[in-house]
Amino acid sequence: MVRTPLLESPSLNERLGGRILVKPEMLQRTGSFKFRGACNRILQLTPTERRGGVVAWSSGNHALAISAVCARLGIPAHIVMPESAPQMKIEGARRYGAKVRLYDRATESREEIGAGIAEAEGGIIVPPYDDFDVMAGQGTVGLEIMEQCREMGLVPDSVLSSASGGGLVAGIATAVRTLSPETEVYSIEPAGFDDLARSLACGKRVENTGGMSTLCDSLMASTPGVLTFPVNQALLADGLVVNDTEIRVGMAGCFEHFKLVAEPGGAAPLAAMLSGKLDLRGKTTVAVLSGGNVDPAVYSGIL
Repeated sequence: MVRTPLLESPSLNERLGGRILVKPEMLQRTGSFKFRGACNRILQLTPTERRGGVVAWSSGNHALAISAVCARLGIPAHIVMPESAPQMKIEGARRYGAKVRLYDRATESREEIGAGIAEAEGGIIVPPYDDFDVMAGQGTVGLEIMEQCREMGLVPDSVLSSASGGGLVAGIATAVRTLSPETEVYSIEPAGFDDLARSLACGKRVENTGGMSTLCDSLMASTPGVLTFPVNQALLADGLVVNDTEIRVGMAGCFEHFKLVAEPGGAAPLAAMLSGKLDLRGKTTVAVLSGGNVDPAVYSGIL
């Protein structure tokens, strides 16, 4: 694992009136935080389970992480990916040696396809978020944030993390709130895919209505996870929502202030900051930039 740094930009601090730190997980192996959870889960497999291989479904970053960990450990990997996934993510999984099965989001179920492959191959399904070992692996982001803040003599007032199925923010919130109960943790989602924010507001898991689109291909879960939601319900301060215009500004802001490439979903916390979703004045806030796997043409067009 890479212990990604906490970075700070004086110009961003001045712009937002507080102390802003970012955790750049695009510098993690495979370009996103997903390597942490995939690694932790796969390391739990028995020798017999390893021989049967791993089956996973993902729009991209989980696919890259599973493929990379399996390649390192010599374990077969089968990945189910939507046809609309960024081409660089599809090609990346194949370069690591995974067998990729593409599917149509509108007419096929990735869970059913994955279950069929697992049964045929004797493989172990490693879900993208609804698994305690995966959630714990993602939670090392939160552990590192608190360690690094302590080294800087800081206690963050809040930590912001993007959310799809909720595994990353659940892991972060578990670590952060355990070590600093007064620190608030917020989830960030794209408009039209704000199922976690709406679920938190009404106290139960709800689904997105469907038929919506977003730049954030990595944040398109239809409903919070069965395992992740109770954790997030207990620990999150609130769920915040950003639209695609704000996401574009967040991606450009990441480039401007930190010279880093953020994919749309990875820039969501910075987008929430720049669009004024929280009052950051006089406070210390950490934004987790969850990944940087974006097709070059999409990225250059947004900039």
